[in-house]
Amino acid sequence: MIPLLVIRHGPTDWNVKNRLQGRSDRRLSDQGKAQVRSWNIPQEFKEYHCISSPLARATETAQLLGKTPDIEPALAEMSWGEWEGQNWQSLQMELGPEVVAAHQAKGIDFCPDGGESPREVQARLKPWLTSLDRPTVAISHKGVLQALYAMATDWQMTEKAPVKFRHGEAFLFQMASGRLSVGRMNIPLVNS
Repeated sequence: MIPLLVIRHGPTDWNVKNRLQGRSDRRLSDQGKAQVRSWNIPQEFKEYHCISSPLARATETAQLLGKTPDIEPALAEMSWGEWEGQNWQSLQMELGPEVVAAHQAKGIDFCPDGGESPREVQARLKPWLTSLDRPTVAISHKGVLQALYAMATDWQMTEKAPVKFRHGEAFLFQMASGRLSVGRMNIPLVNS
């Protein structure tokens, strides 16, 4: 069994404004950098190999955690296509409740206009997951975390996730015999 600790990148200016970032390559905000500086990878995971999404907000997070990550393109955030940069609440109002409900009913197959569905994210993650050969810390994104969690639990994303995917917390998965499973969720990164 190979442990995989996934950490969501620190906050950006768009996170604060609830804007859909997707593949837009936003850097950490000054507040995001300060927040990440308060994080520590728990001791039991400190020696794990580190990899990162190629997006700046993830690589900056890794560096602020004292890591020099290898870059893994499969860990890039889900593409929000034509919706990227828009405020999520405003977009929902613009689309209307019927359209939003129809999209949400698709769950794991929900795909924003010109974007990528969580199932497509899973498809690009699977070859990378099966190639894991050592304990790994991965710095990635909320959409990737959700896709991994859905893969590990068969959550279809038609209802709210039973866990929150917050900044400042880590999520432990295990890969064994080509199957991903959940270890521990919401591991604090801030020393209390």
